[in-house]
Amino acid sequence: MADRAVLVTGASRGIGRAVARMFAAGGDRVAIHHRDSGAAARALRDELPGDGHLVVRADLTDPEAVRAMVDEAADRLGGLDVLVNNAGVYGERDAPHPVFGASYAQWQQQWRLVLETNLTGAGNVTWCAAQHMRGRGGRIVNVSSRGAFRGEPDQPAYGASKAGLNALGQSLAVALAPYGITVATVAPGFVETDMTTEYLTGEQGAAIRAQSPFNRVARPEEIAAAIHWLASPEAEWTSGTVLDLNGASHLRT
Repeated sequence: MADRAVLVTGASRGIGRAVARMFAAGGDRVAIHHRDSGAAARALRDELPGDGHLVVRADLTDPEAVRAMVDEAADRLGGLDVLVNNAGVYGERDAPHPVFGASYAQWQQQWRLVLETNLTGAGNVTWCAAQHMRGRGGRIVNVSSRGAFRGEPDQPAYGASKAGLNALGQSLAVALAPYGITVATVAPGFVETDMTTEYLTGEQGAAIRAQSPFNRVARPEEIAAAIHWLASPEAEWTSGTVLDLNGASHLRT
């Protein structure tokens, strides 16, 4: 299982950072993707155990940049065995877009940004990665959100993008199985990362933690552990699954 070639998008911080660390700790070589966090990505590369790790950059809203990034990762790693589609945006900071509260221009802007990154961007990364997995098999794990199921009234584009990512993963699980490529998805709830610090330390923090009967939010390492297992040889039969990782904060049937 060790010494696989792994590409993790959005790996310079948060869940992606924990994922990169876990794969590297297992003996894999990791391509750390970022958009505009080069210093953090390079610092992570330098602290990972093992050799052969690298940093790649692309704006996921740019299809040609995506293709170049994935090809670079595959060329330098000697192929691709695992893709973790982790990169995503919630929307522009401090720019919610409820139906009654955002202008039509703001509404359009947020939908373009979020869907082009979270859904179309992930789809493009997957298409490019699959070209390198064909003939050797592979594992693809998408990072979705409980927001795909419970709804995101102030950030509807985010909820829609993650619901679309779930559907994309299930479609490709069927399409890619004959090639020995599995596709699974995790759907976390709130996770303790630098992106959520302002919410967790602010006046909303107690209410957010209380959403789970454990009265806390997830640690990035908990999400990374599930992703690492879904990418393992033993987890082939999970292809097509969407795994809830929200500490019972949202239950679906």
